[in-house]
Amino acid sequence: MTDYVNRYAPSQAEIDRRYTNVRNAMEKAGLDALVVAGSEYTGFEGAVRYMCGFHILHRYAYVVIPANDDPVCVFPREATWVGDHAQTFIPKRELPAHCGEWMAEFLKTKGVKRLGIYGLQYVINVRDYSALAAQGFEIIDFEEQFDYARVQKSEEELASVRHSMAINKGGVLEVIKAFEPGKTEAELMGVAEGYFAAANTSRKTMDMILSGPDGSLRPQMVFASNRPVRSSDSFVYGLEIAGEGGHWVEFSRVLAPGGLDPVIQEMFDAYQEFHELARQHMRAGNTAQAAHQACMKPFVDRGYRSGHVCGHSIGMTMIELPRIGEGTHFVLPENMVCSMHPHVMTQDRAHSLYFQETYRVGRDGGEALSGVPIKVYDGTETAF
Repeated sequence: MTDYVNRYAPSQAEIDRRYTNVRNAMEKAGLDALVVAGSEYTGFEGAVRYMCGFHILHRYAYVVIPANDDPVCVFPREATWVGDHAQTFIPKRELPAHCGEWMAEFLKTKGVKRLGIYGLQYVINVRDYSALAAQGFEIIDFEEQFDYARVQKSEEELASVRHSMAINKGGVLEVIKAFEPGKTEAELMGVAEGYFAAANTSRKTMDMILSGPDGSLRPQMVFASNRPVRSSDSFVYGLEIAGEGGHWVEFSRVLAPGGLDPVIQEMFDAYQEFHELARQHMRAGNTAQAAHQACMKPFVDRGYRSGHVCGHSIGMTMIELPRIGEGTHFVLPENMVCSMHPHVMTQDRAHSLYFQETYRVGRDGGEALSGVPIKVYDGTETAF
């Protein structure tokens, strides 16, 4: 039997690039060490995979990076046979009974005083954080600095991103092709999930729908249900996935077999304008705030409410910083990758529109990575 080889595993040059960028950020912040946390929480396993190559199957894991020593992977002992630890490109591996206590003692022996943690806002296991906090380290939330250090994607990473987008597009197209009145929302979602599983996305999918009757769309994003669909319904199957390289992308389009009602059609017109502006303003050297303000103008001018951020950086973690929004003065670098997905709604919140496209920040403007037209699909399409 031939062992599986991940075509998008990083080269040694890519690994060195990642560690150089992260260690530079650590030095700038005056850290003695950094703990990078990841968990099974969908989309938030990626920081650990980025720094050590391990693909979390269940539970959680860490990469501990001393300022002046080699990094160490730390896995919970109860997960010794959960996941393939041979995937890791960091040779030092520990499997203690209590990860937090082991990390605290290890860092104490290294003389650590100032400790950065990536994952403090969402991810880190509570008992492990408690063990670290009990040692009296000066703990620094390193979320922003870590994400900014990995925001510019290499050519290797972009190849993985494009591979993920090809899979995501295929899943959305399969839903459109499978549409038939009387099928359930969940049956249609199952078509996409089958496609994704066959393409080796493993558990790296985040699926939801937006739907509504008679050409409308309600504002709530929900799980697909056993409700039979009708030809007069409208849908957005919001599908977010990562391929075998681990890079997340987001892509969806509006499916409305009977057409959109006038309110949603006006929103869709504004969305088309939004994406034209994204192509102009998601360019290197622009700030995230300036791009947000320029792109959101069609919605602001029409008086719509905003129910979500305009967009965000995306990579091996599903939601990375910076946000594309007000107050974010981060200067966009070339080859940053962003998901752009404003969630707009009428003032009474009775109608809404939300769908996703992933962009590469280019020297002269944004590249929509799907290459798929911004239009309404009716279920008769067999290709994009």
